[in-house]
Amino acid sequence: MFNGIIFNQGKVDKIVKRNKGINLFIKSNLSLKPNDLGISISCDGACLTLISKINNILEFYLSNETLNKTKFKKTKKGDFINLELPLKNGQNISGHICQGHVDYVSKVEKIKLIDKSYLIEFSANKSQKKNLIEKASILINGVSLTISKITKKGFEIWIIPHTHNLTNLSKLKKNSLANVEIDILSKYVKKYFYEK
Repeated sequence: MFNGIIFNQGKVDKIVKRNKGINLFIKSNLSLKPNDLGISISCDGACLTLISKINNILEFYLSNETLNKTKFKKTKKGDFINLELPLKNGQNISGHICQGHVDYVSKVEKIKLIDKSYLIEFSANKSQKKNLIEKASILINGVSLTISKITKKGFEIWIIPHTHNLTNLSKLKKNSLANVEIDILSKYVKKYFYEK
């Protein structure tokens, strides 16, 4: 479990294709211990298992199922990845409860600089929009954000300078892809009241 507060990024160092997936190698200064192999790490919002660490290179295996549900099938060497270690007991939750289960891949519709912040519109189809609530939390590339507005094409969020500087959201351009996890509370409440 994660909370979507990003202090670390990594850079894709290598991608090795397999018959049923890929091995993803990310160079990072993330502080890890020798016995941390096997832990889950949020990589752009997707919960991935660390299978090896040699020097500063972290290795993850992604199955075809993960590739089909995330933007990683379009990932290239040199891409920056937001990284978050799992929450520990007693740790402050500054963002919101995140599972690391990507619901869908969204596309950036537009980016507008207003004062020092960025207003970004992301795509969402009719089915996906049913789970979106204005002012609710949402996870974009592993970053905990707030939906400011539901739009015809999807939804809008604001990126403040601090978040822009610390995450790979600063790399987004029109038509960029992003992993999206809808707030789990929104999905549970909707299912309880409307899908009995």
